[in-house]
Amino acid sequence: MYLGIKHLHITTVYITIALFVLRGIWMVFSPGMLEKRWVRIVPHINDTVLLLSAIALAVMLRQYPFVHGWLTAKVIGLVVYIGLGMVALRRGKTKAVRIAAFFAALVTIAYVYSVARAHHPWPWAL
Repeated sequence: MYLGIKHLHITTVYITIALFVLRGIWMVFSPGMLEKRWVRIVPHINDTVLLLSAIALAVMLRQYPFVHGWLTAKVIGLVVYIGLGMVALRRGKTKAVRIAAFFAALVTIAYVYSVARAHHPWPWAL
């Protein structure tokens, strides 16, 4: 069961990243696409599955945020990514601000990914 949930989690991570990049491209080149119904619904469904699988893995492994440093770093990174993503795709006042937030969100995703791989909050220090 663990491997199935782990693979589900990893798959939803890749889908989240792909959808975020796609929406970022649309934000720059075709903003009307962001108003499509499926574009507003599908990412939320995927992110819900992602979150539920993350919780299931944490419970199965008995590793919890605010107890284990690497998971705490992932959760904080996730919150930063969500905030930057909101600015990038909706709340940024200018296109330049939205583009800057988009690239900052991608850097944050790279950090969270590296933390997940290294199981360490400072993966570049290893």
